[in-house]
Amino acid sequence: MDKYDLLKLDNQLCFPIYVCAKTIVNKYAPFLKEIDLTYTQYITMMVMWEEKKVTSGRLKQRLFLDSGTLTPVINRLVEKGYVTKQRSEEDGRDLIVTLTPEGDALKEKAVEVPIKLGSCIKGIDNPAELKETVCALMKILTEE
Repeated sequence: MDKYDLLKLDNQLCFPIYVCAKTIVNKYAPFLKEIDLTYTQYITMMVMWEEKKVTSGRLKQRLFLDSGTLTPVINRLVEKGYVTKQRSEEDGRDLIVTLTPEGDALKEKAVEVPIKLGSCIKGIDNPAELKETVCALMKILTEE
């Protein structure tokens, strides 16, 4: 093995993950357009549907986003009427984001998105394999 083999694109973990992520996010686009959400708004709403009320710090943690990315997303979801935001009384630097009834109702339309996506991505239609892949990727994300 040549010492430069480590620099070959085909030997990189990051490259197929990067390309897969781009490809999957692009495949989401037409389905998310139907419900007027961007991908980042969609993943934010998924957390909101689960937790109903959450701090912006918790959202950043769950979504692996920084404030510069998350703040405009929250503001746009507020404009759309899907969430409200208010300063935390315990820590004024943190926002409390709360799901509105309109945001909760959007879940009915959004439930079709993963189904539609599954029909256009090879291998994602096998639930066991999908879960295994997600678990492997989450291990990479959560290792510190």
